[in-house]
Amino acid sequence: MNSFFGDRVNILVIDDSDIIRTSLRNFLSEYDLEVVTCNDGLEGIQKAIEYKPKLIFLDLMMPNLDGLRMLKVIKILEDIKNLPVIVISGHTDKNNVISALQAGAVKVISKPLNKDVLIRSINEVLGKDFLHNSKKIRHLTDAEKGEMNKQLKKYFFSSLDQRKETLQNSVTKKNIDLLKTVLHELKSSSAMIGFINLSNLCKDFESSLQNGNGDWSMVEKKVEEILEEFSVLEMLNSK
Repeated sequence: MNSFFGDRVNILVIDDSDIIRTSLRNFLSEYDLEVVTCNDGLEGIQKAIEYKPKLIFLDLMMPNLDGLRMLKVIKILEDIKNLPVIVISGHTDKNNVISALQAGAVKVISKPLNKDVLIRSINEVLGKDFLHNSKKIRHLTDAEKGEMNKQLKKYFFSSLDQRKETLQNSVTKKNIDLLKTVLHELKSSSAMIGFINLSNLCKDFESSLQNGNGDWSMVEKKVEEILEEFSVLEMLNSK
């Protein structure tokens, strides 16, 4: 067992969404598990080498080094090549699933994340009833769940101005990769905290771009729809 945490099992979460990282940390911390997080693949490799986690949760679309390339790097590094990796992604079509598995993932699960799916996936990878046999600290009370959701929403709104600026810059500079990155993160993080309309707007927009149906007049219109939804959410949040 890793000496950093004594006898505690540690899990590494690599995702560029602060809401996804926080949600996974909160869920896994209900058990006697130590959770390490980072937001890009380059840092993820460093953390994997440093902590030797029992399991890695890895997003596919990230800055600096995406999930697929990170998987390929992991598999050639002797110290960490046998660490199990569960890919978490909003893009779980057949091609992406096959690519992730061929690159070395042991499992691929879809965002937004589902607690039952997470439990089942962890148990399948680490051994039957791994979580059930782990020391469960306690269930969160309704009040604690409400507070957790409140904090996740706080993170969301605190970064909203930056997201607006990024969306607008992607249109101004006609940067399709930047646009895809922010849509991917927004889709997952908004679904996680219950902003389903925003998540669906991002999902439909992202699908259009993935299918090559994105002329810039359409892009500008879709970005305006998302910015309008931001305004609606901000208004509701201020009440």
